[in-house]
Amino acid sequence: MARPALFPHLNALALAVALAALPAQASACRLALALGLDVSRSVSNPAYDLQVGGVQAALADPEVRAAILIPDAPVALAIFEWSGRWQQQVVVGWTMLESAADIDAVIAQMDGLERSFRGQTAVGRALFFGGRLLLGAPECAARTLDLSGDGRNNDGPDPARIYERFDFGDITVNGLAIGGLEIGILDYYRAGVIRGPGAFVEFAEDWRDFPPVFRRKLLRELTAPLFSEAGHPALR
Repeated sequence: MARPALFPHLNALALAVALAALPAQASACRLALALGLDVSRSVSNPAYDLQVGGVQAALADPEVRAAILIPDAPVALAIFEWSGRWQQQVVVGWTMLESAADIDAVIAQMDGLERSFRGQTAVGRALFFGGRLLLGAPECAARTLDLSGDGRNNDGPDPARIYERFDFGDITVNGLAIGGLEIGILDYYRAGVIRGPGAFVEFAEDWRDFPPVFRRKLLRELTAPLFSEAGHPALR
């Protein structure tokens, strides 16, 4: 049975109207998006493959591609892996997604990707790394850090300490919390990880649910800045 559209009201006409309301600016980047993927030791190799494959599948999805490839309003994307306090690694550097070929290049770059680490879970340091990464992003109307993870911080400063010490400015932090390991992980992400206007957490029951949940979350992140800039309420 065909799956219903994620946002039935978010059709091509609505996107076009929102885009028309944006300030006139040639090829203005609308969103810098940094994806942080959990590679701590709680993530098995099959779970790691689901995570990487889920990102690739989402980027290949026609609805996601339509949301990315808005004419003259590209998206800048970077992807990093994170684990312990000193274990963060960019696996896809900042890439401006202005064509299907640009998206295909990111997917190809992730083919055969070998996990960078298998350490503890330093959520706070992952936030710090992602925030610093976004400081070096192309100039865009909105900046979002998207952190996926299945556990609480157990190495280094916790998220609250990072937020006290590092100025995230206008950066929005969203989360994708994965269940199956720690009870209350969704509440943990809601209470202490996400930040900024319109920030949200999506929840996957376990790693097998990561691909469809990641796709849903990515669509929210791609469309919310467009509607916000156009004067429409941000998607919740």
